[in-house]
Amino acid sequence: MKLLIGNKCYSSWSLRAWLLMRAKGIAFEEVLIPLDQPGFKEAILAHAPGSGGTMPLLIDGEVAVWETLAIFEYLHEKHPTLGIWPRDAAARAHARAAVSEMHAGFMALRSTCPMNLGKRFASRDRGAAVARDVARINALWRMARERFGMPAGGPYLYGEFCAADAMFAPVASRLDTYGIAVDSLCQDYSDVVLAHPAYRDWLEAALVEPWILDQDEVDEPALVDLRQS
Repeated sequence: MKLLIGNKCYSSWSLRAWLLMRAKGIAFEEVLIPLDQPGFKEAILAHAPGSGGTMPLLIDGEVAVWETLAIFEYLHEKHPTLGIWPRDAAARAHARAAVSEMHAGFMALRSTCPMNLGKRFASRDRGAAVARDVARINALWRMARERFGMPAGGPYLYGEFCAADAMFAPVASRLDTYGIAVDSLCQDYSDVVLAHPAYRDWLEAALVEPWILDQDEVDEPALVDLRQS
């Protein structure tokens, strides 16, 4: 299989698919196409004519899957024993609902605090809409951990690392980047995600990338620029 991704420092959707595949030991060839460069969309379509021209894009022989949730489902069908989704039916239903909510929502957090793995900013009030998003994420994570993850005996939302953890990994990165507080249970979960060996590999590569995307750089001084440290 081949996975087309964007810049590792900024591309939250690319991180989701890449992280799940790496965490589950699914072999693939990585193809990085820098975002917002001349010929960007044409380069994607050259790999998969008829796709949406967006990333991540999974190519498996004649199959092209260009949307993150569809990639998750394709991987689940292709590798049904790997635990792409939780193995328990109730946990699986909850995880799919949580992932779909993440996919479609939390726009205030996503727009106000774009994923930027290269910097850390001071904690501050980022508005009522962001606070509501964070409160809902905190509630979702706590519900998943208390109802499923903790009884299953694993450190992730549903016990074993699954698609839901990959989907929320960019949220964990945003909490870290922008100094956003959650309760202790959810902070512990966020720390576990950011310590995953596959995430650390992604981060290491992100910090040596040469590209700067102005639209994903918030207009405030950084406490630290990790790409210069």
